[in-house]
Amino acid sequence: MKRWLLLLGLLATPAAAQEVSIPHTAFQLPNGLRVVVAQDRSTPVVAVNVWYHVGSGYEKPGRTGFAHLFEHIMFEGSKNVKEGDFDNLLEAAGANNNGSTTTDRTNYFEILPSNALELALWLEADRMGGLLDVMTPEKLDGQREVVKNERRQRVDNQPYGRLWEIAAEALYPAGHPYSWTTIGSLADLDSAGIEDVREFFRTYYAPNNASLAIVGDVDPQQVRTLVEKYFGWIPRGEAVQRPQLPVPPIAQTRHLVQEDRVTLPQVSLVWRTAPAYSPDEAALNALGQILAGGKSSRLYERLVYNERVAQTVSAFNDANLLSGDFWITLRGRATTDLDALEKAALEEVQKLAAAPPSADELRQVVNTIQTGFVGSLETAIGKADQLNSYLYYTGDPGFAAKDLARYQALTPADIQRAAQEYLAGENRIVISFVPAGKTELAAGDKEAAR
Repeated sequence: MKRWLLLLGLLATPAAAQEVSIPHTAFQLPNGLRVVVAQDRSTPVVAVNVWYHVGSGYEKPGRTGFAHLFEHIMFEGSKNVKEGDFDNLLEAAGANNNGSTTTDRTNYFEILPSNALELALWLEADRMGGLLDVMTPEKLDGQREVVKNERRQRVDNQPYGRLWEIAAEALYPAGHPYSWTTIGSLADLDSAGIEDVREFFRTYYAPNNASLAIVGDVDPQQVRTLVEKYFGWIPRGEAVQRPQLPVPPIAQTRHLVQEDRVTLPQVSLVWRTAPAYSPDEAALNALGQILAGGKSSRLYERLVYNERVAQTVSAFNDANLLSGDFWITLRGRATTDLDALEKAALEEVQKLAAAPPSADELRQVVNTIQTGFVGSLETAIGKADQLNSYLYYTGDPGFAAKDLARYQALTPADIQRAAQEYLAGENRIVISFVPAGKTELAAGDKEAAR
C-alpha cells in the first residue's frame, strides 16, 4: 500500500521527485571498501550486493572475457569454502544468489533471510580475501569451458545472437575496450593462463576497488560491526584507474548484413550518444520511450499496428561509463524489406527533430519511467543494486531524488534537441539480420558483417 501511495504522489506533482530517497548510512573501511546500508523492515529479508569496479571495459586486447570469466571462477570455492559449498550453504539457508558482468562492473548478490546475513558476509569476504589460496589450473580450465559453452549457446547458436558483437566491432575502433562484448573471444579465453588470472584478481578484486550494499531487515550498527569483522582484515590493493579512453564519433554510416538461421528479417540502427548520468541521458531515455516504449509509441503504432510490416519494435539508450549508444531495432515480417523499416525509423526520428512531442506525450512517457523507477525499489535487491549503481557512477549513493528529478524536469524542447543533436542526420551503424540466402531483404548499401 505504501508503494502505491508513493507512486500516486510521484505522478501527481514534479515536486514529489525531491522527496524520493533510499534512506541509508554509508561508511568506508580502512582498506578502502565502501559500504552502504539501508534498513527495510517490511519483510524479514536482506540483500547483500557486491560490486567489483571492473567489467569488460577495463580489459585489454588479447585478454577479453576476463571479467566475465571471473564471475564464474568466484563461485568455485575459496580459502575456507570448498568447491560447491558456496551454493550449498546458501541454499540450506533459504537464499538465492547469482552474479552478472557488464561493460563497467561485475556484480555478486545474495537474497536471504535476515537472520542469515552473517553467512553471506562471511562467504563474500572469504572469496574476496581468499580466492587465490585455492585457485588452480584445473578450476580455470573447468570454468573456461563453461564460459566457452555459454558463448556458443548465447552468441554463436542463438538467433540474432551475434548482433551485439557485430555492433561493438563496428561502433568502436579496434583495441578500444568497448569494441568487444563481455563474453570475450574463444581465442582469448583459450590463451588465458593461471598467472594472467591471478594478476587480474590481485588488480581488480581488492576491497578498495569494490563496494558493498546491504539492504533489508537489519540494524545498521550491527551490520557495520559484522562488515568490519569479516572484511576488515583483507589488505588494500593498488589503486585502480578507471578507463579514460577517448571515444571518437562514428566516422560514416555503414550498412552491415548478417545471414543467420532466422525466419524473420531484423534491422538495428545505432548512433553514438553520451555516457551514463551525463546531462542528456534523461532526454535520450525518454526519446527511446517515445519512439518504441509500448503500444502507444510512434514506431509501434506506425509499423506494427497501422502498416503491419513489423512484428516487434524497440528503442533505448545504452549509456555506460565512457559513452552511450542509441538503438532502434525493428523485426519485420517474413518478406519485409528492411529498407522500408530503416526509412520509417529515420522518418520518425526526423519528425521529432523537426517538431517536439506534445506535453501530453512526454508526460505519459515520464509517468512510465517513474512507475518503473518506483517498481525497481520495491525489493531489497532492487534498492541495493541501485545504491551501488549510484555510488559507482555518481559517487553519491543518495542520488535517487536527483535521478528522478532529471525526468521530472524534461520539456518537449529537450526531446527535440536530443533528436537533433544525436540522431537526425548523424552517422550510424545499420545491421541487418536476414534468413540465409535472402540478402536482398537487407537495408542499404550492403557489406558483409564478416
